[in-house]
Amino acid sequence: MTPFAAYRDQNIQYWTKRAPSYGDVNREELATAQHDVWSQALLRRIQTAFQNRDPKTIRILDVGTGPGFFAILLAEAGFSVTAVDYTEAMLEEARQNAASHDCGVHFLLADAEALPFEAETFDVVVTRNLTWNLPHPDRAYREWVRVLKGEGLLLNFDANWYRYLYHPDALKAHLTDRENVEKTHAADDTAGTNVAAMEAIAKKAPLSQTLRPAWDLALLSSLGMDANADETIWRQVWTKEEWINNASTPLFLVYGTKRSARPAGRV
Repeated sequence: MTPFAAYRDQNIQYWTKRAPSYGDVNREELATAQHDVWSQALLRRIQTAFQNRDPKTIRILDVGTGPGFFAILLAEAGFSVTAVDYTEAMLEEARQNAASHDCGVHFLLADAEALPFEAETFDVVVTRNLTWNLPHPDRAYREWVRVLKGEGLLLNFDANWYRYLYHPDALKAHLTDRENVEKTHAADDTAGTNVAAMEAIAKKAPLSQTLRPAWDLALLSSLGMDANADETIWRQVWTKEEWINNASTPLFLVYGTKRSARPAGRV
């Protein structure tokens, strides 16, 4: 078995076991104020990018959908949504969640690094807390850009998860987060997580050692995207308890628009 295949299998096994508890997390988000908080964060940027477009005409791809949180929010807003994940157990959670919210989403088992779609299929690609976990994040970004239409929008919410495994200062800050969770009696967001198993996977993930979002922006620019980062997005979308748990690794948003190919004969 190749190192990539071993990593992929280890990842799928972990997320398969994690699917029920992760599904509970998404169901709580859908039932609380987080539903509207995240809806507004997504819709504001999509509506700005596609002014005066009927949502039904806007095709969105949710990559690494997990239990379907983003896909459900976007389908409720009237968009045409396709959502992919490479863990069947996660997709089953997503289908159940979507059915509970009476949402029509096309769920599909697929690899974020090798999407089964033709080039320039989608107007928007969204993803959350996925890129850090990929064995070849550069391949994933190339795929996401490939399936975007010209002037299409990319929204990637992520953080420097598990950087503490390699950097002493990050480890010190991470341990402070753990102490603050205990001191404040905040809900521990590692509940339901096999931390040792996740750290074993993260040690193999290339982005665990990389300072982001600078890496993301440089790669996306080389791929034909006009990209930027919002490193304060956590202030808009995280709960107080999420901040207590993860103050050392604040959520950021990498967003960008795909540059259209210049028509032949034009300068």
